[in-house]
Amino acid sequence: MAVLLGFAAVVSVQAAEDRQIRIGSKNFNENYLLAEMSAQMLEQAGFRVERRFGLGGTLICYEALRSGEIDLYIEYTGTLSQAILNDPEATSIDALNVRLVDSDLAVLPAFGFNNTYAMAIKRQLAEDLGMHTIADLAGQPQLRLVVSHEFLEREDGWPGLARAYGLSASVTGIEHGLAYQAIADGAIDVTDAYSTDGELKRYDLRVLEDNRGFFPQYLAAPLIREDLPTAARQALERMAGSIDDQTMQRLNAEVVFENRGFAEVANGFLVEQGFADEVDLSGTFWGPLLDNTAQHLKLTGIALLGSILVGVGASLLVFRIPVLARSLTYFCGLLQTIPSIALLALMIPLFGIGMLPAIIALFLYSLLPILRNTLTALTTIDPTLVKVAVAMGLKDSEQLRLIYLPLALPSMFAGIRTAAVISIGTATLAAFIGAGGLGDPIVTGLALNDVNLILQGAVPAAVLAVVTELVFEGLERLLLPGNLRLADHSVSR
Repeated sequence: MAVLLGFAAVVSVQAAEDRQIRIGSKNFNENYLLAEMSAQMLEQAGFRVERRFGLGGTLICYEALRSGEIDLYIEYTGTLSQAILNDPEATSIDALNVRLVDSDLAVLPAFGFNNTYAMAIKRQLAEDLGMHTIADLAGQPQLRLVVSHEFLEREDGWPGLARAYGLSASVTGIEHGLAYQAIADGAIDVTDAYSTDGELKRYDLRVLEDNRGFFPQYLAAPLIREDLPTAARQALERMAGSIDDQTMQRLNAEVVFENRGFAEVANGFLVEQGFADEVDLSGTFWGPLLDNTAQHLKLTGIALLGSILVGVGASLLVFRIPVLARSLTYFCGLLQTIPSIALLALMIPLFGIGMLPAIIALFLYSLLPILRNTLTALTTIDPTLVKVAVAMGLKDSEQLRLIYLPLALPSMFAGIRTAAVISIGTATLAAFIGAGGLGDPIVTGLALNDVNLILQGAVPAAVLAVVTELVFEGLERLLLPGNLRLADHSVSR
């Protein structure tokens, strides 16, 4: 019996090590931190963990969980009941699990703190205006109200708050991580806040009292897929009730204002609570930079290659049929008008998160310049040359090979160069759907309002774009005769 029990224990540990658990997080400081705590707890229990942090908000995280692209992320009870399930009456963990019973999802016990929404204003300004409650906003139409984009649209955000308090002020949106700096600089007067944010103390902000009780409780808790292993659930449930409001605010402040990483702060708390052992988190600057750059090149390279093959191929097929050529160009132009982050979000129900939807989105954005330049070049070939080719008895395939393609190559190269630069810039947004690349430090930097982190993604991306331009210019000089180079013609003129 002892041998069988020992064997079962070994098999259980091996199964935990073989099962990789994918953890997502939203793109703000506290959610990163709680997701990292969860990841370290699971690693302590013997599981391999894949971190997909910084996903672009509630919708993307929830859809990724439902589609099985991630196994868990940290959600808030108020958000789950109000914004996802549209059931304001489901406020407790038990009630939420009843509502989720048919979705193969479940909410684990909460961490303990209530990170409710709040409206924040500079303390000195509030005292000058005699403001203490949210209701006082109604009598101050001159105040500049700017809130996070998600809060601007959610029913438990500005729309519901405005109705509850009779507020008619004009409100615009801003990235949550930038709002505190904006209010500190005097660029805005009032913004939405999370009650456990460390910035509230740092910038000496007053939280206006919710005197009509509009905001529900927002208890942070792991939202998981039902098929999460029992051992993983038990590891996460160890943290239930271990974090109060003050502790969470302190941990958030350590990340934002003490220049400590999420992993370091998370591990410090877990060690302090006796949940985990201390982990060596030392690392180099160059390792993540090289990894992010390699991932960025992979995303843009695959997407660009696909757009070249499809764009040039489709152009060669339809350039002699004006109606089809115009229709194809209009269609690609229409794709270009869709905002990048919206297109990435629309990809999730179809392709999940990660590299595949990012590559497809980049491919679609790269099509227009390649297609348009190629079609324009093919349809503006000197008709005299075409007539001479016909008179010489050249077949269509021979005309294509000897006349059309050689003369169209300069414009095709220009389109490909443009598509490559567009793709490199747009690929930074792929981090919002867990595809990685140089957008990762940018997204994290926005969450922390950390300019250095933002530059760690933005500067290499800009350098990559310049290098790409130079590489394509070199290829053009290598492959094209001097009399066909667009760049040489423009210089000589």
